[in-house]
Amino acid sequence: MANEAAIINVVARTSLWLQPHRIVLTLIALGLVLSATFFMRWDWLPQYYEMGLIGIWRSLWILAVTCVLGFLLAVPLGLAQAAGSFWFAAPAKVFCTVIRGTPLLIQLWLLYYGLGSLFPQYPWIRESWMWPYLRQAWPYGVLALTLSFAGYEGEVMRGAFAGVPKGQLEAARAFGMSRWKAFRRIWLPQAIYRALPTLTGETVLQLKSTPLVATIS
Repeated sequence: MANEAAIINVVARTSLWLQPHRIVLTLIALGLVLSATFFMRWDWLPQYYEMGLIGIWRSLWILAVTCVLGFLLAVPLGLAQAAGSFWFAAPAKVFCTVIRGTPLLIQLWLLYYGLGSLFPQYPWIRESWMWPYLRQAWPYGVLALTLSFAGYEGEVMRGAFAGVPKGQLEAARAFGMSRWKAFRRIWLPQAIYRALPTLTGETVLQLKSTPLVATIS
């Protein structure tokens, strides 16, 4: 019986790939790969090899920094919306709504061409240790991507915090755990676990958004 079931599964999976539209799409993809291999010129690639590696490194660096900082900001944003008072929940909700409702490119330009143009007008900023960094483009790109990631992930964390059963938190309190200990050992880990699939997707989208920094650099 087990062998028959295995054979049936193999036949079923094979039949899925033998459907006409799948065969046509496979042939088209194979044709594109072969045409790109034999008919396109690749002699220009070594000229930009180093630039490509630098671009990959910068993209990964920006991705790592903005995702870590954005997630650290998203946790209190989600917690404020899920369990905070009105004075904490309302600003967090407004922030997430504005960030999610406006294009990232506009946010990036507002920070660089708006906020960045105000700093030179203050002598104490130009004379401070921050000026060599504030006159460059990358801090504004990192800030824009961090706020964008925090806005999207803050809404995700709100749902993740709200999805943790309240009975578990009540049980933790009944065992004598403090609020901070219950949050750190029960509420936060389960919320992060629930948010992991969406967090992975947001990280991929964040990677695709990093080239926008080139518009201000």
